[in-house]
Amino acid sequence: MTSKEKVAALREEMQKNNVDAFIVYSADPHMSEYLPEEWQERAWLSGFLGSAGFAVVTKDKAGLWTDGRYFTQAAIELDGSGIDLFKDGIEGTPNYIDWIISEIPAGGKVAVNALAASNANWELLSQKFNSKNITLADIPLLKEVWKERGTPSANPIFVHPVERAGKSVADKLSAIRQKMEEQEATVHIISSLDDVAWTSNLRGSDVQSNPVFLGYIVITKNDAVLFTGLEKLEVEARKQMDDSFVKMMPYEEFYNYLNAFKNEKVLVSPNSNQQIFETLKANNQFIKAPVPGNLMKAQKNETELEGFRTVMVRDGVAMVKFLYWLTHNAGKEAMNEYSIGEKLRGFRAEGKNFVGESFGSIIGYKDNGAIMHYSAKKEGSKDVTNEETILVDSGGQYLEGTTDITRTFALGTPSEEFKRNSTLVLQGLIRLSMVKFPKGTRGVQLDAIARLPLWMEAKDYNHGTGHGVGSFMNVHEGPQSIRKDLNPQELLPGMVLSNEPGYYLEGHYGIRHENLIAVKEAEKTIHGTFYQFETLTFCPFFKDTVVKEILSENEIAWLNDYHKTCEEKIAPYLEGEVKEWFLQLVSPL
Repeated sequence: MTSKEKVAALREEMQKNNVDAFIVYSADPHMSEYLPEEWQERAWLSGFLGSAGFAVVTKDKAGLWTDGRYFTQAAIELDGSGIDLFKDGIEGTPNYIDWIISEIPAGGKVAVNALAASNANWELLSQKFNSKNITLADIPLLKEVWKERGTPSANPIFVHPVERAGKSVADKLSAIRQKMEEQEATVHIISSLDDVAWTSNLRGSDVQSNPVFLGYIVITKNDAVLFTGLEKLEVEARKQMDDSFVKMMPYEEFYNYLNAFKNEKVLVSPNSNQQIFETLKANNQFIKAPVPGNLMKAQKNETELEGFRTVMVRDGVAMVKFLYWLTHNAGKEAMNEYSIGEKLRGFRAEGKNFVGESFGSIIGYKDNGAIMHYSAKKEGSKDVTNEETILVDSGGQYLEGTTDITRTFALGTPSEEFKRNSTLVLQGLIRLSMVKFPKGTRGVQLDAIARLPLWMEAKDYNHGTGHGVGSFMNVHEGPQSIRKDLNPQELLPGMVLSNEPGYYLEGHYGIRHENLIAVKEAEKTIHGTFYQFETLTFCPFFKDTVVKEILSENEIAWLNDYHKTCEEKIAPYLEGEVKEWFLQLVSPL
């Protein structure tokens, strides 16, 4: 079926159920960013494969809302679908709820699948629709339309040992219960997959590139219960749960278990699915607040930070070998964006404890580099030769940690314009790497530092500068970020983030430079406690695209020091021509 045919089939179901509009969020029952195959409803319906965005279908119109990372990609993938692209965050783009209200009759009905809609979204919809006499209903219409959807994976669930986690399950449960007590909660529900994995010190592979498994955890004063596929738990995983006094129940029993709760004060995130709230609301009170473990997870302990440092050397070695191969073979042997990604995976796979990619590699050659989250397909990806420029954004999952790195460089002779813009982006990365900031600083306050070199020339980029990164966990992790949005979460020691300014000229090229950084204490002064960033990534930048005159002396010194550190960390693992080339790459600017 084409997207057009799928939308037509959905409209038939809407008519049967007297529904005027149906909302398809990009979500599963755990509100994940990256979804198990069987929950990729929006992608299946629309053909748009980006990680962010949602669709709305009315009786005669359809729209898809997504953010700036995906404008170019979405326009291509929606072509011929009959679904209009709405560019979120751009002036003139209507809010999707206002758009629905304008498109359906007064007294109409809007349907959503409560399992794939957050409580926060549900409440917002209810509030706006009630004022217009529009009914909001839980009707999972795609159940009837998407007949061939897959089934949950049977992949094993295995132990993430305390030697790598740095904190036992018992200690984590104790810390969570303390937070529950402070908030006077008697029950706590954890539904986000990375929080379930972190709390239980278990890992899996139910979601591509994310070492998580389908599960929920319910914690009371005296009990903790893990709901998951029991047949998937390895022997050591079962033992760890038993030793930590965590009961295990089948994944399917979760909602039945919730039905037994009466007169409880339930601590649950408003980003949990609405079905949880529907199940509990008649007999219990809600304390809607972030999952306490979410912030604990974000502040990496010293064991986890040491894991990051370890895998960054391993990943840096793989990257240098890959960069040598690509720069010396482009134009000499046949290759395309997809095959380059496979080759890069192969270099990483040579490293100890490599589990897989931390996301699908973004290999954007020439103008495809301007598609921020471009994904090269096996069939029809662009051939790569020794001309112009290429953007390579990739990462690995290792048992000790997670990596995410971007390098943009020339395979031929870059234009002066490209070199200037590349230097401005690198300057933003360097400035953010060097900054000191007082305790209490939010990411939004640092975002401008990375953008300033571009802003001074009236240029910008349409994505965040930094996202949180997990410890052998999801490559995108909250609650911290560095972006224009007013995220109230302050940056705290142990938080790991990306540092990835960019610049994109549609139809020509894209530039992004990215390292991972960790927040650490710098010093205490009469003005308070100050933090700074530790750069975790070890991989050189290409000096042939740097316009030295743009950088200050301090910025040049930072780059030279960084390259010296790369040499110390990586050179011992290289030999022959690769090592000679690498030593040239890290020589002073």
